[in-house]
Amino acid sequence: MICFSKPLRRRNDTMIEKFLKRFEIENKTREQIHFLNPLILAYLGDAIYELYVRTYILHKYGGSVNDLHRLSIKFVKAGAQAKIVHELEKEFFEDEWTTIKRGRNHKSGYVPKNASVIDYKYATGFETLIGYLYLMENNERLEEILYKAVVTIEENVD
Repeated sequence: MICFSKPLRRRNDTMIEKFLKRFEIENKTREQIHFLNPLILAYLGDAIYELYVRTYILHKYGGSVNDLHRLSIKFVKAGAQAKIVHELEKEFFEDEWTTIKRGRNHKSGYVPKNASVIDYKYATGFETLIGYLYLMENNERLEEILYKAVVTIEENVD
């Protein structure tokens, strides 16, 4: 059973909250976030994961834009994200695994060119979880999973 009684953690407004307030837009409620289409969560999760990976690579490796891009692909491609899900599977909480499965099982209508369908589905599930944690403002857990994701891929980078 999912409990929505816990309010979103509010501290000083985040950059995103300040941005939305300029447009007089309020954050979605926990219940609204929970019932968002998984592909919408994955859409956002993809951007969040990419931002963290690019920031990490920039600070750790530096180099030219082409070098940074080539390295970031190793972290964000569907096969890498699927590997993350499989490696961390036992560490996900039940609600997180449910969120991953919602994203994995949702029909996207898209057939990947450079990935297997299975890897693409698990990558979508991973991105769904990232988007979900971000919108729910579960920043501590989000950062923990992102850290473990980067470590998992670093151990396997050619």
